[in-house]
Amino acid sequence: MSKSSPSERRRVVAATTIGTAIEWYDFFLYASVAGLVFNHIMFGGLEPGLATIVSFLSVGLSFLFRPLGAVLAGHFADRYGRKFVLMVTLLAMGGATTLIGLVPTFDTIGVWAPLLLILFRIIQGISAGGEWGSAVLLSVEHAPADKRGIFGAGPQAGAPAGLLLSSGMLALMNIIAPGEAFFEWGWRIPFLLSIVLVGLGYWIRRGVDESPVFEEISERRQTSSPNPLADLFRRFFPVVFVGALVFAGNGVVGYMIAGGYVQSYAVGQLEMERGTVLWAVAGAAVAWLMSTVFTGWVSDRVGRKRAYLVGFGIQAVAAAVLFPLVNTGEARGLWLAMVLLGLALGATYGQQAAMYAELFPASVRGSGASITYALGSILGGAFAPTIAASVVRATGSTSGVTIYLLVATVVGFLAVLSLRDRTGIPLGPEHEEEQSTAHFIHHR
Repeated sequence: MSKSSPSERRRVVAATTIGTAIEWYDFFLYASVAGLVFNHIMFGGLEPGLATIVSFLSVGLSFLFRPLGAVLAGHFADRYGRKFVLMVTLLAMGGATTLIGLVPTFDTIGVWAPLLLILFRIIQGISAGGEWGSAVLLSVEHAPADKRGIFGAGPQAGAPAGLLLSSGMLALMNIIAPGEAFFEWGWRIPFLLSIVLVGLGYWIRRGVDESPVFEEISERRQTSSPNPLADLFRRFFPVVFVGALVFAGNGVVGYMIAGGYVQSYAVGQLEMERGTVLWAVAGAAVAWLMSTVFTGWVSDRVGRKRAYLVGFGIQAVAAAVLFPLVNTGEARGLWLAMVLLGLALGATYGQQAAMYAELFPASVRGSGASITYALGSILGGAFAPTIAASVVRATGSTSGVTIYLLVATVVGFLAVLSLRDRTGIPLGPEHEEEQSTAHFIHHR
């Protein structure tokens, strides 16, 4: 369903993609710096291995607050529109990121340094929990039924674009402020630049039209129930749970680079040059971005389910060879591992926006998409870097991490297998009555 003109649709996709890229730039920037810098200057008094684990815990902590952001954003998105939520989350994320760039070190203010860092990271988590659902729904609900995959791939591509931008900025600062200068002030510049990006994103999003599906709901006075969260879990809890497992299967693997673990491992354990690692991650982000867009386009032709099943097969291969290639300690092996992983992540990511939009009826779609995504983030990416660091510290090997990645991939594959393919179904409120859990999940 779409009442938008072609020019309006293009503007919506551009605005959601750019805005989401800015949000993920902020979010991924923290994760990368956590394993490269914060473990040295913000968590004083801890031995290096433990400091890295605690630093990654601060990354994962923000994921626990994503459901709160999802609940708030989903409720307001269903009641007041997708656009309203996007403006609020953009400002919250950008403000927190800029303030992180101003936090003094542990040596300067003691325990207040990690406490402030964690506070701002929590705000980032709440914002990220609310951003994704509204962004993808605004794009998908503007799309023609046969192009939801490629339209939804726009804001999905914002994640690898944000990773590319954050890794590129850090790599550039590594050149401008090499050695100790990077620890002293170089890492702060990318955080402070967030305020400029937020201003750009706000200006772009301000001119975007509201979702036509939400406008139709408003015209019909069929807004969500007084308690959309209770309505969602009462009617669609199995759908929320299975949908969360799908994203968890992608997130565990994805947060090896998006959560900063590979960067920290390659520099700290393998003693690879920091700039080499950051540029390799940027290469992975390019591969992830291209694969995301391509997979969204393919899912419009073969269906979300089939695209996902093939994607998880590709991801299994990339997960199996990731650490064997990285452990060569050579730039060539690292680059090959990163590019393969980026291609695999896009193969299980580009179709996600359209699939989540098609999983829920209009009146609870904002809550459903946001909360399912947030829960998937906790089950998958939240503590993946922490778990990986703990496994390597305990065993002295990455073999356990590889098994962990493969198990997560299998879980995602089985979750998709249990879902019905709803590619192209009507998204408007006139189809509310006919939808129940049985329309989404195969009962065996």
